Amino acid sequence: MVFKTVILTSLFFIPQILIISGFVTETWQLFGCYILSAFGMSGIGMGVMHDACHGSYSKNPFVNKMVSYTLNMVGASSEVWRIQHNVLHHSYTNIHEHDDDINAPFFLRFSPEAEQNRLHKYQHLYAWFFYSLSTLSWVTAKDFIRLKRYHNKGLVKGENGYRNTLWTIIAWKLVYFAFILGLPLLFAPFPFWMILLGYVTMHFVTGFIITMVFQIAHIVEDVNFPVADENGNVEGERILHQLATTCNFSPNSRIITWFAGGLNYQVEHHLFPDICHVHYKTIAPIVKATAEEFNVPYYSKPNFLMAVLDHFKMLYILGNTPKLESQKA
Repeated sequence: MVFKTVILTSLFFIPQILIISGFVTETWQLFGCYILSAFGMSGIGMGVMHDACHGSYSKNPFVNKMVSYTLNMVGASSEVWRIQHNVLHHSYTNIHEHDDDINAPFFLRFSPEAEQNRLHKYQHLYAWFFYSLSTLSWVTAKDFIRLKRYHNKGLVKGENGYRNTLWTIIAWKLVYFAFILGLPLLFAPFPFWMILLGYVTMHFVTGFIITMVFQIAHIVEDVNFPVADENGNVEGERILHQLATTCNFSPNSRIITWFAGGLNYQVEHHLFPDICHVHYKTIAPIVKATAEEFNVPYYSKPNFLMAVLDHFKMLYILGNTPKLESQKA
């Protein structure tokens, strides 16, 4: 994990330092650096801060706290992410209006329980563009919108808690934008529009990579979308719920496993989020064998392309089916 952290943080920061230092002088070099940083930022999000925010990077809580700040260093808020991901997504996986990962804007529909409109008919064609915008939205507006919503839901306690978190987010974002845009604009030998275009390109690549990894784990045809009753309760047991709503992909790819922080073993992650992802490959055969023994679901796609195609198909189904038949959980 330490080796991976050094490699991925370096992959993000070194290209930016080269831009700021004036070492990069050609347009192709500039965009090459931003694309390298995009892979570094994606790797930090999936393979470094993700474990730290779950408390599984280290046995030491202080180390987890410090490493979780790698997310703040690339423009997002680890405090808000913990609520959105650890609390809402992991507790209410694929449950409409509870799992914030499937609470989409009006032009996207990720749950059969969500309201359908005419735009959704074409979402399997245009969703990919908005996936690319996801991290750009994240570092600019989404953290503030979610913080306010979570405060209203009582997930951020008290006015002082809300105010302190808000100022912390603002401070981190000021540092981030000063480094990622301010310094290149001051010292790099490129016009403003080119730096800005390179920055947006970086987020297009990062947003697409990260969103795809998470989407193909939960928005696919095999998995279920359990429905809460009028009291907000869902029948069933937590482990079975996670098995029914989650799908692995590319379990035999060492490259994807390393770069995606084991998130291709999404089933194992949802069952054991407090276990570091370096162990998922080892425990996956045990989980699969146990699921088969008790005749419960264990969904997995053999490769990335099949998972993407299945996600494409599910986007079409959700966009063109007003109400999917209730699925068993």
